[in-house]
Amino acid sequence: MKVIITRKLALATDICLFELAPLDGEPLPSFSAGAHIDVHVGGFVRQYSLCNGPQERDVYRIGVLHDPASRGGSAAMHACASGTTLDISAPRNHFPLDATAQHTILLAGGIGITPILAMAMELLAAGRSFELHYCTRERERTAFREQVEQSGLRQRSRLYFDSDGPGQQIDLSAVLAAPHQDTHVYVCGPAGFIDAALGTAADAGWPAANVHREYFGAAQPSVNTGGDAAFQVSLASTGKLVDVPAGTSVVDALRGCGIELPVSCEQGICGTCLTRVLSGEPDHRDAYLTDEERAANDQFLPCCSRAKTPLLVLDL
Repeated sequence: MKVIITRKLALATDICLFELAPLDGEPLPSFSAGAHIDVHVGGFVRQYSLCNGPQERDVYRIGVLHDPASRGGSAAMHACASGTTLDISAPRNHFPLDATAQHTILLAGGIGITPILAMAMELLAAGRSFELHYCTRERERTAFREQVEQSGLRQRSRLYFDSDGPGQQIDLSAVLAAPHQDTHVYVCGPAGFIDAALGTAADAGWPAANVHREYFGAAQPSVNTGGDAAFQVSLASTGKLVDVPAGTSVVDALRGCGIELPVSCEQGICGTCLTRVLSGEPDHRDAYLTDEERAANDQFLPCCSRAKTPLLVLDL
C-alpha cells in the first residue's frame, strides 16, 4: 500500500512518531494490538509495530528510534518529513494478546513500548485486568511518557529510569513472582531486556505458553558459526535438491535457483519466511520461535537457521 506521512513528531531523544495515512483515501486494513507493518524506506525494508489504540483506524502510528548502530533503516526513516510517500505492507500480527487471559503483565524496554502501548490501550478499552511496566535509560528517552501517565493508564502503570540510580530499576523477580495459568506475560524491547525477563520467568516457573516476546533487534547468536557445514534442502513438491554452502543462507541458496521465499527482516525476528520442515533436523538460530516450537523441529526460519542433518525436506 502507498501511504503518506501526515505528521512527524519528536517524542523523546532520538525517537519520532510518524502518522501514516492512505494515499488513495481508502480505509486502512484493520489490525489488533501487537501487529506490525513492513515499511520500505531508503532501499531498506523494516518492521515497525503499530502503536495505535483499538479505536483509531484512519491512520497507522509508528514510533521509530534513530539507532546509530542500525544498518541504515532508522536513519532513512528519520530523514523523512511530513508529505513523504512510502510503500508499506498490510499489518501482520505474530505477537497477539491472548483473549482468554484473566490478567496480563506488560513489560516494555525502550522503544519496545510501541506494541506494548497498543496492548495496554486495547486492554483498557475492553475493561480487562493488566499492569504495565516500562523501563528506559532516562526520562528524556521515554517515548509516550505523557500517554502512559494519563489518567486511564496511570493507575496500572509503573515507569523505571536507569538514571534514577541503584534500587530504582525494575525488580523482575518481584514482578514475575506469582506464575498463574490464567495470567499471560508480554515482553518487548532490546535483546538483553527480553532475555532477562524470559530467564526470570523460567526460574519462577511460568508456563512457557504464557510468556510471549518480540525482539526489536536480532538476539546475540548463541551458536558458534565457525564450523558451519554445507547441507541440502529438498522441495517436497518437486523433489528438487538445492545445495546450501557454508556461509550461505537457505533463502539465498533457493534464490540462486530461482525460488523466491517471502522475506522481510532476514534476521530471524519477524517470522515472515517461516517454513514447514517435513524431514530432517533444523539448527535453529532465530529469535522468533519459542523453545517448544524449536523442539518440535517441524518448522524453521530459512533466512538465518541451518541444518544439523545433511538434508532438510521442506514443505515447498
